[in-house]
Amino acid sequence: MTLWNSFPIAFSVLLPLINPLGSAFVFLGLVGEAPTQIFRSLARRSAINNVIFLAIIELLGATILNFFCISLSIVQLSGGVVIAALGWGMLNERSADANCKSKVEETGPQNQPNANRLEEGVFYPFTFPITSGPGTLVGLLTVTAHISNSPLKANILGHAGVFAAVVVITILCYLCCAYAPKITKAIPQSTVYGILVQ
Repeated sequence: MTLWNSFPIAFSVLLPLINPLGSAFVFLGLVGEAPTQIFRSLARRSAINNVIFLAIIELLGATILNFFCISLSIVQLSGGVVIAALGWGMLNERSADANCKSKVEETGPQNQPNANRLEEGVFYPFTFPITSGPGTLVGLLTVTAHISNSPLKANILGHAGVFAAVVVITILCYLCCAYAPKITKAIPQSTVYGILVQ
């Protein structure tokens, strides 16, 4: 598989799973009202973590599965169950605002998230599972499993294409999260909820 074949395949598989706009709205709900520089700092660090995290899964995921004798079909089945459960939960939410408000209320009205507390959550939950959740990992493992069976040159080019897709989608996530307040103001509330349910 060449770079130009693997890139569009990986991009089309990962884009709806990562859902940059949907991730940005959840990101906004957790961060709450914060200065612009905090949004950009968190988005930048989360994006860097996401690239590193998915690169490790891409390179070592198939090896880890083989080491523990876990078949790809089992991972796909369990990932599908998790995605279905998450989707069902989101469909039963009364509104996107209710979800965002509940997240803020968990921190307490007197203790809105400060910069230090937000920095502690850069990997969990901002990188995993908000940006890249279980479905993303299953999709990535599925794409790379087929590439790993190719000859060496095609294997390297295929992985390079997948990594390029990860980088491009992560850049989209960074832009959406860094400018989440502005994007939210420009989009009707019903559209925001529709994107979150996707």
